[in-house]
Amino acid sequence: MKTPQKILSLALAAVLSLSVFAGCSSNEDSSSSSNSPSSQTQQATVRLAALKGPTTMGLVKLLEDNEAGSSANQYEFTLAATADEITAAIGKGELDAAAVPCNLASVLYNKTEGKIAVGAVNTLGVLYIVETGDTIQSVADLKGKTIYTTGKGTTPEYSLNYVLTQNGIDPASDVTIEFKSEAAEVAAALAEGTAQIAMLPEPFATTAMAKNENLRVALNLSEEWDKVSSDGSGMVTGVLIFSRDFLEQNPQAASQFLEEYKASVAYVNENTEDAAALVEKFGVAPAAVAQKALPNCSITFLEGDAMKEKVSGYLSVLFQQNPKSVGGKLPDDAFYFAR
Repeated sequence: MKTPQKILSLALAAVLSLSVFAGCSSNEDSSSSSNSPSSQTQQATVRLAALKGPTTMGLVKLLEDNEAGSSANQYEFTLAATADEITAAIGKGELDAAAVPCNLASVLYNKTEGKIAVGAVNTLGVLYIVETGDTIQSVADLKGKTIYTTGKGTTPEYSLNYVLTQNGIDPASDVTIEFKSEAAEVAAALAEGTAQIAMLPEPFATTAMAKNENLRVALNLSEEWDKVSSDGSGMVTGVLIFSRDFLEQNPQAASQFLEEYKASVAYVNENTEDAAALVEKFGVAPAAVAQKALPNCSITFLEGDAMKEKVSGYLSVLFQQNPKSVGGKLPDDAFYFAR
């Protein structure tokens, strides 16, 4: 077993711009009485964490129902600013489920020898090329340009490299990529005029455009990926993972969680204004920003075969660029949980 510090160092490679699960809660005897509004059995407690961003945006209706006491499970939720917070909790066995970057799930699966499983894709591509001006109309127009972004050695870099390479552009010689540590630094460079072109994830792209009226979205990197992909792969930003112990000891709770998550995603995508208010309520982003960003956040819910096709194809692309980005090897079929 690797140390939590080693897991942490690899986990940081999964952060965008966006395990050992030792403990889990057990259900009470189904014959016991309960005041739960959702069933006659005692609710299972699910210790859940998600990153501040699109992943949690898809959860907000579930969190609202949980607060109202109308959810099937009881959720103890942690909102994390960075992936290392979640990774540390995973290492300590303090979580039953977590929404994490896709390649982090693969890293954790390999490092824990299969003690986690991925249950659903919750976020597809959220990366956008933004520009002050009107010179970038296609990926080909990026040749010879300087692109500011975050995520050196992580998913954003690998995704950008894939799209550039598939369009005949050498990332090492045909463009200049300036990496910053945080999306806020990239936004500041755009505002100051230091940067003209940048790659930003949502909701940071929307926030930057709100502060700079000359900034526009030039390219949707997820759409550009789909144009050049020939293997059915797509950009996958976030997934939901479960502790293997939790799945084995609480299969009904896991299935109920997936059903509630699916319903929450549908609500968020169909009720933008109301969902934006919940996004602000749960501390993810201001409602005004969320309302503009939500349509571009690629919030989704895929499970089963559709999940496996998207995730396996995406991880294969990352593996070809850098095996360490997925934990040294591609995960086997046991990585994919199907209810």
